[in-house]
Amino acid sequence: MDYKKTLLMPKTDFKMKGSLPTKEPAMQAKWDEEKLYERSLKQNEGKPKFILHDGPPYANGDIHIGHAENKTIKDIINRYKSMTGFQTPYVPGWDTHGLPIEQQLAKKGIDRKKMSVAELREKCKEYALGQVERQKKQFKRLGVRGDWDHPYLTLQKEFEAEQIEVFGAMAKKGYIYQDKKTVFWSPSSESALAEAEIEYKDVKSYSIFVAFNVTDGKGVLNTDEKVIIWTTTPWTLPANLAICLNPKFNYSVVQADGTKYVVATDLAESLKKTFEWEHTEVLRTFTGKELEGVVCKHPFYDRDSVVILGDHVTLDAGTGCVHTAPGFGEDDFNVGKKYGLAILCPVDDKGCMTDEAPGFEGMFYSDCNEPVIEKLSNVHALLKKGMFTHSYPHDWRTKKPVIWRATKQWFASIKAFRKEILDAIHEVHWIPSWGDVRMTNMIKDREDWCISRQRAWGVPIPVFYGEDGQPIITQETIHHVAELFREYGSNIWFQREAKDLLPQGFTSEHSPNGEFRKETDIMDVWFDSGSSHQGVLTTRPELQRPADLYFEGSDQYRGWFNSSLSTAVAVTGHAPYKAVLSHGFTMDAKGMKMSKSLGNVIDPMKVMQQFGADIIRLWVISVDYQSDVRVSNEILAQVAEVYKKIRNTVRFMLGNLNDFSVENQVSVAKMPELERYMLVRLNGLIKTCLDGYESYQFLNVYKSIQNFVSTELSAFYMDVVKDALYVQPKNSLVRRSAQTVLYHTVVALTKLLSPVIPHTSEEVWKFIPGTEAVSDYVQLTDMPNLIDVPDTDRLTEKWAKLMAVRDDVLKSLEKARDAKLIGKSLEAAVTLYPSEEFGWLTEEKALDKFFIVSVLTIAEPGTTVPDQADTYSAGSVVVTHAEGEKCERCWAILPSVGCDTEHPTLCADCCETVRHDYAGVSLD
Repeated sequence: MDYKKTLLMPKTDFKMKGSLPTKEPAMQAKWDEEKLYERSLKQNEGKPKFILHDGPPYANGDIHIGHAENKTIKDIINRYKSMTGFQTPYVPGWDTHGLPIEQQLAKKGIDRKKMSVAELREKCKEYALGQVERQKKQFKRLGVRGDWDHPYLTLQKEFEAEQIEVFGAMAKKGYIYQDKKTVFWSPSSESALAEAEIEYKDVKSYSIFVAFNVTDGKGVLNTDEKVIIWTTTPWTLPANLAICLNPKFNYSVVQADGTKYVVATDLAESLKKTFEWEHTEVLRTFTGKELEGVVCKHPFYDRDSVVILGDHVTLDAGTGCVHTAPGFGEDDFNVGKKYGLAILCPVDDKGCMTDEAPGFEGMFYSDCNEPVIEKLSNVHALLKKGMFTHSYPHDWRTKKPVIWRATKQWFASIKAFRKEILDAIHEVHWIPSWGDVRMTNMIKDREDWCISRQRAWGVPIPVFYGEDGQPIITQETIHHVAELFREYGSNIWFQREAKDLLPQGFTSEHSPNGEFRKETDIMDVWFDSGSSHQGVLTTRPELQRPADLYFEGSDQYRGWFNSSLSTAVAVTGHAPYKAVLSHGFTMDAKGMKMSKSLGNVIDPMKVMQQFGADIIRLWVISVDYQSDVRVSNEILAQVAEVYKKIRNTVRFMLGNLNDFSVENQVSVAKMPELERYMLVRLNGLIKTCLDGYESYQFLNVYKSIQNFVSTELSAFYMDVVKDALYVQPKNSLVRRSAQTVLYHTVVALTKLLSPVIPHTSEEVWKFIPGTEAVSDYVQLTDMPNLIDVPDTDRLTEKWAKLMAVRDDVLKSLEKARDAKLIGKSLEAAVTLYPSEEFGWLTEEKALDKFFIVSVLTIAEPGTTVPDQADTYSAGSVVVTHAEGEKCERCWAILPSVGCDTEHPTLCADCCETVRHDYAGVSLD
């Protein structure tokens, strides 16, 4: 007879192979067609909102793996919140202004000099919109759910209008002003930069010591003495106007090999080694304060260099006497302004020396280093030359060095409302918690934010100038410009004359003849995106300010988090977000930064073509995203293996539910203890995962699910329960109980995994019995609730002990297998000799199934233990080969096999099952 027909083997059409690269696009198309995003909002209408405000990526180029990580985590958060009863509108956005787009057009051969600014801006807009569409498709391919048909763009008319209103609100409070100051200037971008646009790299610079001859010692120094300065920027010496000393330091006249030099007293000994002086003698010592006003001569120009005082002078390096060029440094500028020095800045927008640096006109600033050094040498002012490696600021877009340069710019005064910003910081929940300290440190010493840029593609600064050159910023002009932008877009600023941009009939004391001109600078793009709390959160009816969460990379503490905070506090007095969560950067397998030149870049689009979006999404929660994370093809392949394990485990459960319906499920109270214990373990998984999602600790979700699938299910329950599922009578309590556990487990797992691998979860959902009555999509259901299991604590304690006993038995079975006593565990007969503490084992039923052995005997405590027994803390174990024949149906080796003449190859239990369930069924 063919007894295989009587076994209830798994049956399912759920495929073992995921085929995600082909399935996912079709699923996404259907989700769009059935408007799942809109349905999710409608379903939770009237419930509390959860607003995750999207930090806009820059609209240029394909997305990279960092983008994929960022957008995936946002989607995981939104999907989870939606499944816990929140309405979660998600409006994706793009940062669409800025220099990189201008540069891309230049690369395409578009000559900005051959067209008007307005025409160039139209080209920039066209390019930006094309990039938005390109990136949008790529983000959607990740399975990110949101209002992709109506994203926000910083170039949209409504957004630009609101940005102007933010500027106006800040101007009304006196936070916006124009001044000539030293700012970061990028010759490669031909524009001022803000701190957030600077990155630091190690560079080698010249290190030179220069002697300045004293011409008027003011009765303190003599004219045969020289003040020594040290600098790493020889090219700035043509702009030297002063030498700065610290008023509190002591300075000495040191006679060295016949020449008299002035240096900081505490540095004299180290300088002796630097200059290799053989004979030195300290002649006189003064405080820095006493030397104020001493006049020196510029080394190669007929110009004075006066001694001034400043607390910024340190003894960390150099001579304690600091070369000061007010046009080329923040400290230099501030101290120069204090002393009324000219702000000499002989470098133009492109970084070339002007005619204010005679002898160096037209040279690029860095090319001046060697000519300046040569000039110093020729006039015998150069004491020593060397190289110095140090960290130097670079333009984070062009990756080229920047300089400090004094120019007239527009600023937002952070110091004017710094206290309000600091107070707002402490109202925010920062994740990780160090975000509070980091943001506080960034704000507490910040003075001003340079918001003007000398470019074409951006939102213009809405300022007019009168005939007398005075800037005109009134609430009337600001509001009028905002309304023009709302109707026409900001390009109208470059299409119309100033008089046509002003309110009708506008007059000003600054222009009695009615002649006006307009500002040509645009705003820093960080002002653009930093205004999104007003340009998006307050203008989209489905959103609200403050947002519940801002989530971006940790570099945004100096970027979007920062600019958003500053503009929001300025306008509303509060932060634009309730919480801020940050992530680290993506690195290669060796922990190196990804770079196309190194060939270690991971393209998410290629990954999705090979593995599918769900593998990227699963990888995202497999790492501690709040730190820098590593990713490579090998790492993704490992994640794909974990995915396969999950998928195959789910397939096992679905296959064993092929004849199950919700009506078949067994109540918890009627279940065997093993099944009740498994529901306790399932509850533990649910609680851990929900806690992980709630605290944004997604790695905990990953580890818990992976461990549950591998250890609790695959390595334990699914192995133990096969007899109940395959062999026991179809409608027996033990089988239906096992199916009920599998049903609860696969439902819970599918819901818990839905935010992470939504494509696979929806595929699974279609195969779970009864889900069609709940919802056609698992993403439109709720997160799983805990199952009420009475006596949970007792069950947990007892089954923890049983699992420990099982481990002991498995060890003894392995020893028997090694000794060739048995092959498979069903060939074994096991005798347990429990200790007094485990005497209760004698009352347990069906532990042979629990241990997967044919025969189990549990001796009474105190029974003599054979010498060959393996001894453990819970007792002793003896393994022998089971007596009897192997049942053709259940594979157990039992004496009852052969006792039934009708079914001579079956054991007694199988004979009964076949007679009862398969009477009249042909088994030939």
